[in-house]
Amino acid sequence: MALILHITDRSSWQAAQTAGVYRHASLETEGFIHCSTPAQLIGVANTFFRGQRGLVLLCIESERLQSELRYDAVGNQHFPHVYGEINLDAVEQVRDFDPNATGEFEPPPE
Repeated sequence: MALILHITDRSSWQAAQTAGVYRHASLETEGFIHCSTPAQLIGVANTFFRGQRGLVLLCIESERLQSELRYDAVGNQHFPHVYGEINLDAVEQVRDFDPNATGEFEPPPE
């Protein structure tokens, strides 16, 4: 069972619960939803979300996804990208994900 992660704002997650599926703007603009592996999470968070509060971390069980999952090369890494909506039953856990006092993200507690 491969776990992939997606960072989003709390209001987008709440909207997904109402809609029954999670969509992100990147699905329209790029054709997929950006995700990361646990090992990539902190680098992604500090590159794209530094200092942002009110975020949640979607912990997604990749084998439960109904949409296609591909690992696409970006630089020297392969990032998981979901080519479609994320069905809510694939989201195993939702965690609050805020940076520390200096605005940097740290690995979430186990």
